[in-house]
Formats: sequence, structure tokens, C-alpha cells
Amino acid sequence: MGAMIPVDENVLVNAVEKAGKSVVNIASVRMMQDQLYRVFPVEGVGSGVVIDGQKGYILTNNHVIDDAERLKVTTADGRVLRGRVVGSDEATDLAVIKVESGDDEGPLPAAELGDSSALRAGQIVIAIGNPFGLTGGPTVTAGIVSSLNRSIQARSGSVLELVQTDAAINPGNSGGPLVNTKGEVVAINTANMPYAQGIGFAVPINTAKEILDELVEKGKVSRPWIGIASIKVTPGVARYYGLGGGGGGGSGGRQEGVLVAGVEPYSPADDAGLRRGDIIEEIDGSRVDDPSQIASYVRKKRVDDRVNLTVNRYGRQFQVAVQVDERP
Repeated sequence: MGAMIPVDENVLVNAVEKAGKSVVNIASVRMMQDQLYRVFPVEGVGSGVVIDGQKGYILTNNHVIDDAERLKVTTADGRVLRGRVVGSDEATDLAVIKVESGDDEGPLPAAELGDSSALRAGQIVIAIGNPFGLTGGPTVTAGIVSSLNRSIQARSGSVLELVQTDAAINPGNSGGPLVNTKGEVVAINTANMPYAQGIGFAVPINTAKEILDELVEKGKVSRPWIGIASIKVTPGVARYYGLGGGGGGGSGGRQEGVLVAGVEPYSPADDAGLRRGDIIEEIDGSRVDDPSQIASYVRKKRVDDRVNLTVNRYGRQFQVAVQVDERP
């Protein structure tokens, strides 16, 4: 029994009518083998949301279209179109597909994308899907935002910051939009999460916005990477490594920097000569004292950019230039 949502019903109905027009059904045909190596087609089903009606771009989950031989897209008004994958990204479980719509029928209605950074816990959200591609329109579940920035490890191994909701999310509405009461898309539902009863997860729309152009232009997202695992320097770590201006008791040593806990073989950091136990004190002249600062700094770089690290190796300070590469 779902919780009663204290809100004017018309608000929900209007939000669904506004966003529902842009929600499509995506049927994907994959070829599977049985024990006798006979190949047979298996149809998977999910949803998607139109983000560019003129160009026919539809946003959905990567796992909805993964390994598909053919995609059949059914729109909310019953058009059946062939779809093809334009770009996909396993790390965020997002993909963009493109459909060609007949000129006589005009462009598909595109959804309005909201701002997921404005979401609040307790806010009412509606998950819309089109699991059957039948007349009668989309299926709708409603709930609230239970929590934000929930870090969940996806099956691909990547860690995603997700919106957690108690609106029911299932394979049928996976890839479809999670909308706010204004009918704006605030997240993309994903059923590709470790099974959890009564909790749904959705990828924030701002995460999608960051990679949409790259998915459309390049078909994939290249993520800048230097190949180190690092931990915060605590006073204990600092004492052990003799950090803080020669370690003289009176110098009130600055315990700053990030300790390199591991260097991936053949990574840019490895090529540049970084070692386990090094302390990174600055990146391009800015002081660092938390591993997340390095991660977010590198993320904003382009592949082949250089970053200059100020490194402290057992009390000796020197500069290292690292060339950013694409995460393999």
C-alpha cells in the first residue's frame, strides 16, 4: 500500500500529461544461445525519454540497449520507429539512441529537463515508463525523494551518485524519466541496481547533461585519469613520513597533502615516476589535502593535458609532470 501523498491531484495529473508525451517504449532484440548452441532472439523491454524531438534523440539506460541487435521504439502516441544506438556509457548506465520519424508526422515531443541539484529529500517525484508500448499511455508511480547523492556501486563496478526514491522503479520504467511536480525531468530511472525492496534509484539529470554532448558526438565518454589511489594525510601519517618543514618540533609542521597509496602499472602516474608513499602537496600550484580534490581536478582536464604535481618523498620536495590519459 503506497503512502498517501498530500498534494493537489491536478498537479500530479498535469505533470504526468506534460512529461508523459515524451516517454517511449524501447524493445530490444538480443541474440542468445541455448545449451545446444541454437541462437534465438530474446526481447528486452524498457523506457526512454525524448530529449531532442527534431533530431530524434532519446535518453535511456545503457542496460536497456546493451548488446541489442535491433531496437524498436514505440512513442506515446503509438508510432513505431526503428532506433539505433548513438552513444552509451556503462559508468553512468546512460545511453542515447536516435530514431528517424516520418516527415509527415512531425518531430517527437521532447521533455523539459530540470535541475537535479535543486532536488530536496521529501520532494514529490513521479516515475514514468512506457513498458508495454500499448495504447493507454504511460505507467506512472509516485513517491518522494528519500535521499540524495546516494553512492551505489553499479554492476559495471563504477560508483554512481544516485537519487533514491520510494517511487516504484522496475525493468519496465527503467530508462524513463523521474519528474518533479512541474513535469520536468530530474533523473533517469535505473533498475540496474542491486535488488532493494521498496527503493528505487535514478541517475540525476545533471549527470546526464554533463555527458550528453560527448555521447552524441563521440559515442562514448572519455574520462581523464592518472592512475593513482590516494588517502588523506592524518597527523599520524604525517609524523610517520616526517612531514612539516624538517619535522622540527617548533615548526608546527603543516600536515597537508595526499598520500599515494597505490600506482596503477603503466598508468600516467607510473610513467611519471610516482611511487607508493609519495605525498602530493600541490596540483598545478594549488594545495591539496583531500583525495577528492585531485579526482575532481583531473576530471575537469582533457586527455593529453599535463598536470604538475608537487611531491614530497620522505621529506624531499620535487615537481612531477603527469600527462593525463583516458581511463582504460
